[in-house]
Amino acid sequence: MHDLRVKKTKSVPQNRLKKQRRPPVNYRSYFKKGARAVGFFIAISLAGIVCFEVYMVLARTTLLRLTQIEVSPMKRLSRDEVIALAGVRPGDDMLGLRLSRIGEQVGKNPWIEKIRVHRYFPHTLAIDITEREPVAVVNLGCLYYVDRKGDVFKPLTDGDRLDFPVLTGFSEDDLGKDPKGFREGIAASLQLLGLLKEKAPFPLADISEIHYGKGYGFTLFTVRGGVPVRLGNGNLEEKLTRLARIYRDLLVQLPQLQYIDLDYTDKIIVKRV
Repeated sequence: MHDLRVKKTKSVPQNRLKKQRRPPVNYRSYFKKGARAVGFFIAISLAGIVCFEVYMVLARTTLLRLTQIEVSPMKRLSRDEVIALAGVRPGDDMLGLRLSRIGEQVGKNPWIEKIRVHRYFPHTLAIDITEREPVAVVNLGCLYYVDRKGDVFKPLTDGDRLDFPVLTGFSEDDLGKDPKGFREGIAASLQLLGLLKEKAPFPLADISEIHYGKGYGFTLFTVRGGVPVRLGNGNLEEKLTRLARIYRDLLVQLPQLQYIDLDYTDKIIVKRV
C-alpha cells in the first residue's frame, strides 16, 4: 500500500534576506598608503631644508653681493634720489633683492612714467627709468603738470618751472564727476597747443593762458595785455591761419584792444577799448 501522507516542508519567511558576509579589512593596504604619504612629505621637507641651507650658504658668500647700482640718466631726479627710493645699498644679498618691490617703491615718484629693474649676477642691479615730460600746466584750484598723454601727474611745488602754457576752465569736480569729459577737454587743449607750435607768426610764447569752455570752446589770452582771442569750436587751424596774416600788425595795438574774435567763417572782429 502506498503512503498517501504528504511531507510537510519548512516555509521560509518572504521578508527574511540572506545576510552578506563583509570582506575582511585590508589593514596592510592602508598602512602602505599612509607610509607612502608620510615618506613623500618627509622627502619634500628634506628637499626644502636642503634648498634653504644652500640659499643661506650662497647668501653669506661675497660672490653674490651687490656692488654696482646702475641708474639711467635723468633730468628731474638724481641718481641718489632713485637709490634712496629703491631702498638698496652695496653689500645687499643679490638673491634677496625683490625686483617688483623695488619697482613699486621707485615708481611712487610722480616724475616717473615707466621703470624697469634688472638683476645681473653676480654684482649688478640696473634701474632704467623713463621720466614724464610736462607740456602744460592745468589750474584745478592749484596748479598741476600735464604730460604729453594728457595725464595730470604732479602738483607744482617750490622750485618747479612755471614756463608752460596754463590751461584753465577745468576743476577737480570735473575730474571726479566727469573723468571722460575732463580727459577729452585736456586732449583737445593739447591738440590746440600742437597747432600753436606750428603757427610761427602766432607763437605759443605769446600766449599766457588757454581757456576751455564746454559750451563755447577755446579762448586764448595774450601775454601782452591779456587780450582774449576767441576761437570757439571747430576749424581751429583755419582760424589761426587767418589770425597769423594780421597778427604782426596787431602786436603794436594789443594794449588798446579789448578782444579779438575769430569765431566766424570768413572774418575777424577786433574790438578796441
